Amino acid sequence: MSAELVPVERFDVAWPGDAARSARNLTEIWLMSFRSQHTRVAYRRDLTSWLAWCERLGIRPADARMAHVDLWIEHQRTEAAAETSIARRISCISSWYRYLIDNTGADPVPLAVYNPAKTRAKPKIDPDYTSTVGLSTAEADRLIQAADMHSITAAALVRLLLTNGLRIGSVMGADVGDLGHDRGHRVLTLRVKGGTLKRVPIPPYTCSVIDAMLDARGNPAVGPLFVTNRGRRLYETWVWRLIRRLAAFAAIPQASQLSPHGLRHTAITELIDSGASLLDAQEFAMHADPRTTRRYYHGLDNLDRHGSYGLAARYGRSRLTEGDDERSSP
Repeated sequence: MSAELVPVERFDVAWPGDAARSARNLTEIWLMSFRSQHTRVAYRRDLTSWLAWCERLGIRPADARMAHVDLWIEHQRTEAAAETSIARRISCISSWYRYLIDNTGADPVPLAVYNPAKTRAKPKIDPDYTSTVGLSTAEADRLIQAADMHSITAAALVRLLLTNGLRIGSVMGADVGDLGHDRGHRVLTLRVKGGTLKRVPIPPYTCSVIDAMLDARGNPAVGPLFVTNRGRRLYETWVWRLIRRLAAFAAIPQASQLSPHGLRHTAITELIDSGASLLDAQEFAMHADPRTTRRYYHGLDNLDRHGSYGLAARYGRSRLTEGDDERSSP
């Protein structure tokens, strides 16, 4: 990972001499500790914004206090930043400060000794709210059709994301040798969140296309399961662009906002809507907490099932019953 993940000059202003180099190196390692490239890119941007804010206030990051973070929060609101984005940025710099403190707090000249991001002003986000955009059943069908028309790789990838609801990081890291069989099932062994291995069944609807994809590549015995058209292992930016191109081709209105993670949300929502319990969906999603699964379920704001309709029908029945009673009285 390049030292240019965060502009070098930000560190040179923030710390003197060798301390700036140490801060850059630790920041690189901190960013690499996140498995998702998407998280790394977002946190790089967030940290750069925070360092620029410190420079604007004329303070070193090591000298920043909670009040400076609170001012930054209000400044972001004046620029119409979403509350979820503000909360993510505060989480980012809090994580960064903790990393600096944990690694240098006992040094003769630590890079940081105080975490100013531990503020009560951090936006409180509804635990059921998600900004991730998903698909309806019809839209998911159109996306699959668009993938089929695009390439065998796209067809296999989109099917796997929609039928198994996998994190894109796990899919990108899968190798051909991770495919296998277990008790009559075609299975794929993946490294999931937390670094553990998980074996998941692949339905014939998806596996048949994966087999066709590998057959088109000469059935390699080793190497990445999914590759780009240049033969490289998939990377997150490539997948994001593919999903959005396919969605635009399929005339999906939210194409410009759709992400690989949105297909995971779609899979979980479709599973629950098909009759699966929250517990079943939690196991399917490999979530440690059912509250996380609940947040992925886009059916929570389904207006078709809004309680007001049921109550209106209940009150209506009550009036009809009263009318019947009046008509039947002598």
